[in-house]
Amino acid sequence: MSVRKTATKLADGRDLFYFDDSEPYVSGEKTRRLDDPRPLPNRFDPVDGKPVEGPVMRQDPLTGDWIPMAANRMNRTFLPPADANPLGPARPGAEYQDGEIPDTDYDVVVFENRFPSLMETPETRGQIQEPQPVDGEPLFLEQPANGRCEVVCFGPDLNTNLVSMGPKRMRTVIEAWSDRTAALSEIPQIKQVFVFENHGKDIGVTLAHPHGQIYSYPYLTPKTQAMLRQARTLADKTGNPRINLIETVRDAEIRAGIRVIAESAEWVLYVPVAARWPIEFHLLPKRLVPDFAALDEKQREGLADIYLRMMIIANHFHRDQDGTYIPVNYISAWHQAPVAVEDGRELLGLHNEFFSFLRAPGKLKYLAGSESGMAAWISDTTPEKIATRAREAARECVELGAFDGLTVPIEWK
Repeated sequence: MSVRKTATKLADGRDLFYFDDSEPYVSGEKTRRLDDPRPLPNRFDPVDGKPVEGPVMRQDPLTGDWIPMAANRMNRTFLPPADANPLGPARPGAEYQDGEIPDTDYDVVVFENRFPSLMETPETRGQIQEPQPVDGEPLFLEQPANGRCEVVCFGPDLNTNLVSMGPKRMRTVIEAWSDRTAALSEIPQIKQVFVFENHGKDIGVTLAHPHGQIYSYPYLTPKTQAMLRQARTLADKTGNPRINLIETVRDAEIRAGIRVIAESAEWVLYVPVAARWPIEFHLLPKRLVPDFAALDEKQREGLADIYLRMMIIANHFHRDQDGTYIPVNYISAWHQAPVAVEDGRELLGLHNEFFSFLRAPGKLKYLAGSESGMAAWISDTTPEKIATRAREAARECVELGAFDGLTVPIEWK
């Protein structure tokens, strides 16, 4: 896969990277526009004589969770009109446009979020900070939220998505995920890198343009810490301190077989045994790796195919009364192992959790008292019913030709 990466800076000093898969750019015959003509001040210029302060995070003394507090995000862009798309390419001939992409076209672009939840400042860059007491109370701890948030634009067209873009573009997106995972993992204070996509207004998406995000955290998230606890419990039970939780669970699902939807030579797709959401799939490599950067060429090629098939199945899961298929809202969450070995890197690995809030046509799964107040989940269906419907949807997709253009051999269950 030939992808050319070109780095530049936006007007306010943020990083931007073009990932090109088309000519004449992939060969280097031409280069995307690198200057940003917007009259934006440097984001770290003093304001009213005071240095810019980044977001902070405080530790919940009841749970130990770190909570970033990014008041700057209150003013972020929210559902702009179609003619003011900040993630689209610049309009040809326009003198000025408050969009993030300098060129009038692109393949895939990654740039630092203008309204980040986590951000390094010149004072915190590369620093591993020690928590400080809040209000003079040693129980209340605070430190800079000096991570990094990036946006990944999958393509220039507002009215498209990864499925319609096809496997070549999906493959380029995977290259971007891999490149940024490797680079962000090199930042000294970063504990883990999280790649994800929110899709649909019901999820809370404020920009309709096809895009995802990458968060690099200066702490281990609650979900990762919970998985590490399970991994260490498994190690104690088996007497194997190096046993990998993700690999062990994957192998158990394959042996059970009842919830497996599809397998390729490199990947397996199934509904997890304790699925929370009305639609929930897990996608894992058969040769487990810690993160995107560790995927080999065959794994990347296979992922570009089966990942799109997974989304196509989800979009054929529900049908309206007239028989029309209903495209679903979803979150696609890519878990990667912690950056450092001492944080449990060898115990976890790369896997995708794909889920939708849509439990039936026109009906959403809301997180009410038990889920939101106690983190005690209650499912409205069973994993076996989800898997059965997913297999039915896969067969319907084959009959409809919805998988046309996807050529990696798949074994449907």
